[in-house]
Amino acid sequence: DGVSLALTYQQGRLTRAATRGDGTTGEDVTANAKTIRAIPLKLQGGAPKRLEVRGEVYMLLENFRRFNDRASRQGEETFANPRNAAAGSLRQKDPQVTAARPLRFFTHSYGAVEGMRFKTHWEFLEFCKRLGLPVPEHAVRCGSLAEVQRQCKRLERLRERVGYEADGVVVKVNELAL
Repeated sequence: DGVSLALTYQQGRLTRAATRGDGTTGEDVTANAKTIRAIPLKLQGGAPKRLEVRGEVYMLLENFRRFNDRASRQGEETFANPRNAAAGSLRQKDPQVTAARPLRFFTHSYGAVEGMRFKTHWEFLEFCKRLGLPVPEHAVRCGSLAEVQRQCKRLERLRERVGYEADGVVVKVNELAL
């Protein structure tokens, strides 16, 4: 459970990062997103002409607790939960403040691609890995509904141990044409 972020790469270089904003107009947070270590400023070889990926900015629970403890001891603002901390961090006026916060990012989908096509969602995730974009570590490709159900149960058991807040499992149809 983090903050949705769209990253736009032109010729393999990060040119824009935007949140959902008010739901209609996104908020440009490029300078702050560039300070998040997990977000590559330049993609590794083979990047398409234009690629917009979507993902989540989040904090590990342990890092969130440490951040809030330190902030409290120093008389600074604390946050109610990691999602609020991630959102507040992305909206800082000073990118150095964002850089000092323990933010992470993973890619889960795409918005626009110029110069190539994907047949499956799994193909997209594998491509992101090759480009140096982080993807969810627990993502798996299933071959049947029964396997999807088994994976959902497995992930539900892991939920308390993944290290970050999670609302639940996201299941996607792999064939993008469907």
